[in-house]
Amino acid sequence: MGIKLTQKHLLKPTHVFEIDDDQIHIRIKSRSKKEETLSVTLAVLNPEPVITKTHLEFLSRVNGEALVSLALSKPNTTEFNNFVTTLKQKALEEYNSISGINVVAKNEALNNNFPLEPPEFSDTSPADICKTKKVDVASIKHSIDMLQTYVHNEDIKPFIFALESLQQAPQDHSKLIEVATAFDKLESSQGAVLTYAPYIILMLSDDPFGD
Repeated sequence: MGIKLTQKHLLKPTHVFEIDDDQIHIRIKSRSKKEETLSVTLAVLNPEPVITKTHLEFLSRVNGEALVSLALSKPNTTEFNNFVTTLKQKALEEYNSISGINVVAKNEALNNNFPLEPPEFSDTSPADICKTKKVDVASIKHSIDMLQTYVHNEDIKPFIFALESLQQAPQDHSKLIEVATAFDKLESSQGAVLTYAPYIILMLSDDPFGD
C-alpha cells in the first residue's frame, strides 16, 4: 500500500496523490464521479518544490514543467508536510538510484561539510549540452528496446529514431542534441518515455556523476 494524500475541494475535483514504489499516481475525481488517473516517475521530479500563492509544485528535471501540484496545507498541515517530506526524499532516492550515486558516500560528504546539491537538468537549450558528456551505448540500446516493447505511441517514433542515430555515433555531439530536441518535443509523452527508459534522465542531465 502506498502513501496517500487526499485533497478535497468544495467546487473543484478531488485529488488523490499516492506514492507507490518508483511512481506517484494522481487520481482526479470530478463531482460527476468521472475519474482521471495519471502517473509520474519519481526520478524525473526535482526534489526541491516551488511554492506559488496557493500550491506547492514539484517540477520536471527535464523542462521545468509542474508535474505534481499540491494545494497548500490540505487536508491539514501535518498530513501535508509529512507527505511532502516523503515525496522529496523518494524523488531524490529514485534519481540517485538511476544515476548510481552512492547515498552513503554522499551523507559522509555532508557530515564533512562538503555539500552536494542534487543534480538537475539545465534550463538552457539542447544545444548547450556538455560536449564532454559520455554516452553509454548499451543503455541506449536497452532504452530503445524497452520503448519499442512497452510504449505503443506514434509520437515517440522521431525520438526513437534520434536514439538509434546516437547509438550508431555515440561520440557525435550533434546526435545528442538531436535526442534532446526530440525529447523536448514529446511533451505529454515524456512521462511514458522516462518510465521505461530512465537512462534518458541521466543522459540529458548535467549531473557530474552521470559521466
